[in-house]
Amino acid sequence: MIALGLLLILLAGAAVIAVSWDEATTTTATASFTVFDRAFQLSQLEFFFAGAVTGVVFLFGVALLLGGMRRSSVRRRKLYDSRLQARDRVARLEREKEELERKLEKTPATTTAAAAADRDRDRDGDGDGVDDRAETTAPHPRVEVPHQHDGDRLVAGRHGRPANGQ
Repeated sequence: MIALGLLLILLAGAAVIAVSWDEATTTTATASFTVFDRAFQLSQLEFFFAGAVTGVVFLFGVALLLGGMRRSSVRRRKLYDSRLQARDRVARLEREKEELERKLEKTPATTTAAAAADRDRDRDGDGDGVDDRAETTAPHPRVEVPHQHDGDRLVAGRHGRPANGQ
């Protein structure tokens, strides 16, 4: 949009410069112009309207230029604000992290004591903090479990063979 506005401004400026350099335009009742190998004969009224159209093209180019600059300014402002918000969020998270680290440094004994209590409660060694050695692990009475034969053993990745490799 900015580029189109600049192009229209340059075209209007070029038209004004081309007319101002032609001395015959201001002295005679009709003016003749050659644009892209084509000759135009304009009366003074037509010449006035051509100047008005040139002015409108110039103003439209300025409007496009300013609109594009405003839009890019708004986009840069939003990007700047989002970067500030992200920076503030990171700073807040870093402060929270430092605060939590300070709290952890102040109270390491209670954390160690809680871990020791969990270890004492978990005597079966599965790491869940509960001593569940006395619990029954039988299947539910409505679930049928197929009978396993003594010969069906999985030993070191070998199904049904003795461990010594025979």
